[in-house]
Amino acid sequence: MLKTMAFTMTPTAMPITVSIVEDDRRIRESLSVLINGAENMRCIGVYSSGEEALEHMPAKKPDVALMDINLPGMSGIACVRKLKAQVPKLQILMLTMYEDDEKIFQSLVAGASGYLVKRTSPSELLKAIEEVHSGASPMSGKIARTVVEYFHKQQGTQEQQVSLSRREEEILRLLAKGYRYKEIADALAISFETVRSHLKNIYDKLHVRSRTEAVVKYLRN
Repeated sequence: MLKTMAFTMTPTAMPITVSIVEDDRRIRESLSVLINGAENMRCIGVYSSGEEALEHMPAKKPDVALMDINLPGMSGIACVRKLKAQVPKLQILMLTMYEDDEKIFQSLVAGASGYLVKRTSPSELLKAIEEVHSGASPMSGKIARTVVEYFHKQQGTQEQQVSLSRREEEILRLLAKGYRYKEIADALAISFETVRSHLKNIYDKLHVRSRTEAVVKYLRN
């Protein structure tokens, strides 16, 4: 007489869903193959531009997006800001050739959670996707040092209180959200030259030389 045996099924963890925004076809294909080859990941969308990503990605709601910066048309940084507004829980990992601090900080301020260079090894990239999905902020070693050194430079001296006008605060707030100068002008219904004039006053008052330094000081206060 055969005995009936009961089997307990072990629940399978849901795969991390990933979308890719990259204008280079070969890189898109390589990343897609890499992600689909991982046991715990699945690529659910590949896009060649920020505009295409904004049209389709919000409906698919991936867990993680890999984002290039130098895209045709809309920049990757602008795309990050717009995607985060539509899908706040989306974790975005910048994957780019750039290592300069201006683009690093613009990306992070816009809403990116991590920043890697494209020469990152496949195993490190897969690990970074897992980390950003779990709430960490993975960064390439050199980039991480750049971020740390930048904030260290901001410490050590007591910052004097700075009095900004209401309009200057509005401009700085939009700047911190990743808006470009023309976008700020359109949002506040003022001219491009007026924005530039206000920014010059902001830089002078904060004793900074770039929009990144101004944003960092604004976010720290």
